[in-house]
Amino acid sequence: MKQNPPSLRGMAYASMFGALTAAGAFMMIPLPPVPITMQDFFVSLAGALLGGYLGAMSQVVYILLGVIGLPVFAGGKAGFGVLLGPTGGYLIGFVVGAYVIGRMTAGKDRPGFWRLIAAMTVGHLFLYALGIVQLMVVAKLTLAKALAVGLLPIIPGGILKIVMAAMICLKVREHIKL
Repeated sequence: MKQNPPSLRGMAYASMFGALTAAGAFMMIPLPPVPITMQDFFVSLAGALLGGYLGAMSQVVYILLGVIGLPVFAGGKAGFGVLLGPTGGYLIGFVVGAYVIGRMTAGKDRPGFWRLIAAMTVGHLFLYALGIVQLMVVAKLTLAKALAVGLLPIIPGGILKIVMAAMICLKVREHIKL
């Protein structure tokens, strides 16, 4: 099945969510090696509100902004080297997570609160899995250590951000026209 090209409005929304993800990088608690940020909150909203393709594209926009040198990654970092560093897997996970969330919430019916929660949780699992794998490889950590420093500290906030994103999605989705 061939997908229609995104509308100009859809591309504008994708760009906006890429910019929101960049803003989320500056709302952070600087824990090494993986800071806690609001980026995953905007990833959830992008996927749920824009769908799989545009949600993923919003995160590609975000990553490209950082790769070309704009200081949009957590802690004001920029450049291609960040993608190769210990947190680069999370950045790639943003694209995959937004896509998964968007695909899981797509359909004829509008997803309710619990379906949004489930989709966002699964999207975050992909995001975190990619992040943990790269953290293990780059930082030469065991799986247990990578989970301890790259996942456990962000779980409580992650749950709160998923719930907030689902609630916001229910309120604003009728106003997003792609």
